[in-house]
Amino acid sequence: MKVGDIIRLKKPHPCGNNEWKVLREGIDFRLKCVKCGREVWIARERLKRLIVKDGL
Repeated sequence: MKVGDIIRLKKPHPCGNNEWKVLREGIDFRLKCVKCGREVWIARERLKRLIVKDGL
């Protein structure tokens, strides 16, 4: 996962979308919802569990 990548999470955002763009990586990740533009911070360990593995 790198800055600029689009990732898919298991649980959708309240706007109905589950695709997020990575804006910052480190101990915490900053993600932006592709549909509504909302930005969230999420811990690396929590994000690892929430990502959908699409055969990668």
